[in-house]
Amino acid sequence: MKGDWVEIVVDVGGSATRTYEVAATRAGRRVEIGNRRGVVEVSEVTRTGTTVRTARFMANRVLALVEHPVLDEGAGHPDDGAGGRD
Repeated sequence: MKGDWVEIVVDVGGSATRTYEVAATRAGRRVEIGNRRGVVEVSEVTRTGTTVRTARFMANRVLALVEHPVLDEGAGHPDDGAGGRD
């Protein structure tokens, strides 16, 4: 659903981490998460199942994977101006 987004926190070596975000950017799209063969895959997918974009990370480097579902029609990613978390 538009507004759903996933945060991925990845260990990039030493004491450094990097945060990535994948969001459902249009109506009818959703974010899917898969863990296959040591790789975490986060994809934005259309209603028909076509993958729009994919982010892949080595599973042993992923520190956190946080899903942020849309609670209602007016809420969304905090950076899109449509409400969101406080």
